[in-house]
Amino acid sequence: MSKTLTICHLVRAPIGGIFRHIADLAAAQVKQGHRVGIICDSLTGGDYEAEHIARLQEILPLGVTRIAMPRAVGPGDVIALMKVALQLRKHQPDVLHCHGSKGGLFGRLVKGLRLLPQSTKVFYAPHGGSLHYDPNSRQGKFYFPAERFLERWTASLIHASDYERKTYVTKVGQPRTAAIVAHNGIAEAELDAVRCDKDAKDFLYIGMLRDLKGVDLFIKALSQMNKIETTSALIVGDGDDVDKARYAQMVEDYGLQQQVQFFPSMPARQAFAKAKAIVVPSRAESLPYIVLEAAGAKLPMVVTNVGGIPEIFGEKTPELVAPDVSQLAEAMTMLKRKNYKLPRTAWLHLQVSQNFSIKVMEGCVMQAYRDALAE
Repeated sequence: MSKTLTICHLVRAPIGGIFRHIADLAAAQVKQGHRVGIICDSLTGGDYEAEHIARLQEILPLGVTRIAMPRAVGPGDVIALMKVALQLRKHQPDVLHCHGSKGGLFGRLVKGLRLLPQSTKVFYAPHGGSLHYDPNSRQGKFYFPAERFLERWTASLIHASDYERKTYVTKVGQPRTAAIVAHNGIAEAELDAVRCDKDAKDFLYIGMLRDLKGVDLFIKALSQMNKIETTSALIVGDGDDVDKARYAQMVEDYGLQQQVQFFPSMPARQAFAKAKAIVVPSRAESLPYIVLEAAGAKLPMVVTNVGGIPEIFGEKTPELVAPDVSQLAEAMTMLKRKNYKLPRTAWLHLQVSQNFSIKVMEGCVMQAYRDALAE
């Protein structure tokens, strides 16, 4: 694309894989000569996220603007929406790329309220988001009709996995706008193997601290294993204070205080060195970065068979298990007994290096922009 574009990324929570995706994509777009900025929540994240955002401030021409965006839908959304609209009117973007449920809601409402230039094209990447809800749940009955309504102000849907694309069709309906799949990708530097420290723990969980991510399943699986043999673990990440306190209480209730340590968010490869294997116990996913990052680092994994994860493993999925305490404990026990060696670790590393790069991801997204702007 020869024209220099003004691109704004809008998301609520600047944490986890969703923000990793935005940061990588924004940095790649800046390297292509575009004017890029990010708008995100000011209420979420810890010191690690603050440092990450500070680094982004230095490289993004439009910087990072933080606005209070409550997670739950409520009256505070009206104030947040108006602040987002004012910031977007200041930037006058050619492209508004919305990420996650709230980012998608705010961005497309701003377009629908005609608070953006008519020429601005709005893109929406669910990143799982509302698509995780059951259609028959209270949330599903609210979000899915809303997703359908908001399509009218959507130039294209950008899915992180084919699983997410199919889920959208099943729960929302066949989209009345363009839709593409742009798999998440990692950098070449992340394809170097990570050596574990001499005092490395047995297992690592790293990510958002939510039941959706299976943190409770991981703790319960560790409890089962420790009834047979001592097994150590690290839990690295951040979440709501209520959830963090609940998981700490679970560890205490199961008598695992000596076996399980909590750490705040840190770079994934730094965390990888602290354990012999990683566990991804999610109940739902789109296409998680942590699996790509662990594969790039040649770290042995126990991973649940949910969402778009099988798209990373291809046809070779025997290591994948159900998000079930007993199955997780069994798979972790087997891996420990095999001295943390899996035969397909090298194959998976090659699969990720060839098919899941930032360059490929950015190319897919920019092509979606080109197609919409050419209309």
